[in-house]
Amino acid sequence: MLLRLLRLVLGLALFGVGCAVLVQAGIGLDPWTVLAEGLTVQTGIGIGWIVVIVGAAVLLLWVPLRQRPGIGTVANILLVGTVMQAALAVIPTVDGFGWGVVVYLFGIALIALASAMYIGTGFGPGPRDGLMTGLHARLGWPIWVCRLLVEGTVLFAGWLLGGTVGLGTVLFAALIGPAVHVAMDLATRRARPVARSPITAH
Repeated sequence: MLLRLLRLVLGLALFGVGCAVLVQAGIGLDPWTVLAEGLTVQTGIGIGWIVVIVGAAVLLLWVPLRQRPGIGTVANILLVGTVMQAALAVIPTVDGFGWGVVVYLFGIALIALASAMYIGTGFGPGPRDGLMTGLHARLGWPIWVCRLLVEGTVLFAGWLLGGTVGLGTVLFAALIGPAVHVAMDLATRRARPVARSPITAH
């Protein structure tokens, strides 16, 4: 249990760092961060704190969908945005579009690794993922339709508010799924020999 909790905390912290890297790359953001940045533009509140606030607001939408949060859900809300805000204070803005693409890809890799770490703990989905699965359960729509509807709405709203939409938005949409799949596959392969160890089994 302690090791799982440690993986959860480290994974969520790394996720926050990865999100900060995407912001500082300056070539576009994923839909939810576009919304957070747009709200930051309109309110002046730090984007990391906005991420916390939006996560809590999304969690409230779980109530009519009859979803139950886990430890990981609450930790996701509290840690990702907080670490992201702290990381933005020390990670410099990237100069140049080419370097921005390179740094952005590195940020996607960090987020993929972080996702594999905290998803593997089984402590519950993040608030946004739970919203998708909740809509799927209540309405019977395919997951991809729920995700497209929610993230499309969030992206459009964030863009109207002043969030950054660009090449990074496309890269994130295209790469994050495969990247997380690869990271989780690698994590599973590493865990298999340990699971067969007679010392561990004992």
